[in-house]
Amino acid sequence: METIVKTQDLAKQYNPPNGVRAVDGVSFEIYQGEIFGLLGPNGAGKTTIISMLSCLLQPTGGDAWVAGHSIIQAPMAVKQNIGVVPQEIALYPTLSARQNLVFWGQMYGLGGKALALRVDEVLEQINLQDRASDRIETYSGGMKRRVNIGVGLLHKPKVVYMDEPTVGVDPQSRRNILDMVKDLNRQGMTVLYTTHYMEEASELSERIGIIDHGQFIALGSEQELTRVVGQHDAITLMLASGTISADLTDKIVAMGGVSQVTLDNGCLKLLASSGEEALPKVISILSAAGVRVRSVEIQEPNLEAVFLHLTGRALRD
Repeated sequence: METIVKTQDLAKQYNPPNGVRAVDGVSFEIYQGEIFGLLGPNGAGKTTIISMLSCLLQPTGGDAWVAGHSIIQAPMAVKQNIGVVPQEIALYPTLSARQNLVFWGQMYGLGGKALALRVDEVLEQINLQDRASDRIETYSGGMKRRVNIGVGLLHKPKVVYMDEPTVGVDPQSRRNILDMVKDLNRQGMTVLYTTHYMEEASELSERIGIIDHGQFIALGSEQELTRVVGQHDAITLMLASGTISADLTDKIVAMGGVSQVTLDNGCLKLLASSGEEALPKVISILSAAGVRVRSVEIQEPNLEAVFLHLTGRALRD
């Protein structure tokens, strides 16, 4: 497979030598034509990686290459090959979708009939032809996100970076965006997609890099990653009332067959060698401590179980 993006020991430390190491020596490759998922909790370093690969931040260590061009030695060549969809909406609210696309197209050096044709093509790709003349300030959050994506596609880049593009949108808009990403990929677009939603990484990505505290802790296909957990089941208990203490979690681990226990926003999550055997014991321990359980879910190993197994905490902690 042809490599379109490659990083080698890429690092970013703010206020060196003693400042925060937001990215700590990551190395990975993205192949031409794939969707590569970068999965990790907020603050893991995903946006910093995107910023360095976009030549907006200078690395403090390592290097990266996009379409063969170094982000340090040839930033302008890199920028010509990438489209960037940032977390924040980068649109002019009083302009229409078409006017925004024309403006940003001109920033990319496009013009004339070629630009007008390309704007029409992008409006069709993001399915907003019927609202093209309406001002952005009248759009829903999901529609704004779609125009934001459209801006990143205008100059037909070789690879598009999408940094948490579904944050803050309603479920229907989220579905539209995910379908759009898959459709773009079917058309041959390479996508680097960052998210802290396990479901999105699982649905979209051919390969996934799991990042935490600025370091890759795992990389591979979902099937390869879930093998890390082995045959453990992931159990999630939604708690209705009561308090989980450290002594209580220690007691759950001590009963045997449980490798990890974590509390995440009212959800008790654990890995067990046999969910069916462990569940009655866990509920008995919780009940004795006055903790009521509202619902229970048992899943075969998934990406969140991988993160829990490798870090000892839930993905969204």
